[in-house]
Amino acid sequence: MGAYMRDIAILTLLVAVTACIPPGRTDYTSPPPPPPQLPVESVDFGTAPEQAPLSTWQASPVTANAQRVETGTYIVQPGDTLRGIANKTGAGSQIIAAANGLVEPYVIHPGQQLKITGGRYHAVKSGETGIAIARAYGAPWRDVVALNQLEEPYILRVGQKLLLPASAPSDPASLSIEQRAAAFDLDIDDIVTGSQPALADGAVAGEESEWRKAVTPNVTIATPTNFAGRFRWPVDGRILSGFGSKGGGKVNDGLNIAVPKGTPIRAAADGVIAYSGDEIGVFGGLILINHGAGWVTAYGHADKLDVTRGQTVKAGEIIGLAGESGYVQEPQLHFEIRKDRKPVDPNMHLPKRG
Repeated sequence: MGAYMRDIAILTLLVAVTACIPPGRTDYTSPPPPPPQLPVESVDFGTAPEQAPLSTWQASPVTANAQRVETGTYIVQPGDTLRGIANKTGAGSQIIAAANGLVEPYVIHPGQQLKITGGRYHAVKSGETGIAIARAYGAPWRDVVALNQLEEPYILRVGQKLLLPASAPSDPASLSIEQRAAAFDLDIDDIVTGSQPALADGAVAGEESEWRKAVTPNVTIATPTNFAGRFRWPVDGRILSGFGSKGGGKVNDGLNIAVPKGTPIRAAADGVIAYSGDEIGVFGGLILINHGAGWVTAYGHADKLDVTRGQTVKAGEIIGLAGESGYVQEPQLHFEIRKDRKPVDPNMHLPKRG
């Protein structure tokens, strides 16, 4: 991918001296803006969206203090539990279970030999989120998910030990801002799956938030269920760019719809707001709605955000106003539908237009 595509994919995280880079998937043909000056305090990409909450993956700062564990074997002693062995060895209990083919209820016996997977482990602290942990080590969140065999809804537990990818920098604190930006990778679905703060051991994720009730970044939000995949158009306008390949390595993961600035953006279906902010520079004001059953919709380039994370919305409810924030030069809405983390053609799930 050329320098143009790399530049257009730069994410700007509005937090102290850090930046991220999203996947190089875009259909925009306008010249990319100059790279933001570092360290980043604030960046002007046109009209700044209003009411943007704090980063949903910054509920609690993460200190990169992973402990190295050597590969080896542990012989089970009388009274041992899997968690106790994890505490003794420093390895994650889930990693130990996976390496030894153990399944719930994780029965072990004295004298049994267990393989201990070596590597660097991060012990999850209260309020930390998956994305924040990955970012602290300059590692892609999706790699952390795969390595630790995490499953939906990706809620971490305080004290849980996460094995870090071997490719993660050994001393992330020594990285320059540019190196940290190049090492970290993020996409829309990472925000949904990796922004839940860790729960206290034994705690249960909360019920779906009440109507119009917003939650703070350090509160988990429930996942909707039983969604059938039927959507409505979020705005009415001319299609600027359709779904799919645009040639030259460019791909549009959704639809770009031309609308006048200030046009109301409406929720395409019932759901819960998973993200509302402007920290992904290419999209400007961005709203993500989790509809359950693996369905997520994205609404980019908003000029105003009228919802906050954890808020329940109904199909057709106004969630913001369209604009030209992000890397675009005319008012429009970038709209995506994703199923199980994969972009799907919105035209296949929206009513036919006359």
